[in-house]
Amino acid sequence: MACSASFAQMMGLPPERIEDLKTIVSEAAINAMQHGNKGRPDARVTVSMNCQDNILNVAVMDEGDGIKEFPPKPDIEKIIENLETPVGFGLFLINQLADQVEFNEVTDGGHVVKMAIKINS
Repeated sequence: MACSASFAQMMGLPPERIEDLKTIVSEAAINAMQHGNKGRPDARVTVSMNCQDNILNVAVMDEGDGIKEFPPKPDIEKIIENLETPVGFGLFLINQLADQVEFNEVTDGGHVVKMAIKINS
């Protein structure tokens, strides 16, 4: 996450949005390892970033087949009270913190989640 935070800082992303960026990158990477690659130690997760037109673009690619079915929106109150497991919470966070998200875009190498954060939002 330090690498993405350093890049974002160089591009002028405000500190509070850098924290959002670190969260979405880590959640997407964890999902890619656990769900996309199904925990296979030989499978790769690739994170790439670029900045274009004052938008920080992040892509997290795994070697999986993509999301077949999106989990329902989590009940935050029940999760906080430990009445419900946080299934789908990472996807929820990504959708809440990024300005734009594209899931399930399949490439030759696997599944890609593309996220964007506006630098001047």
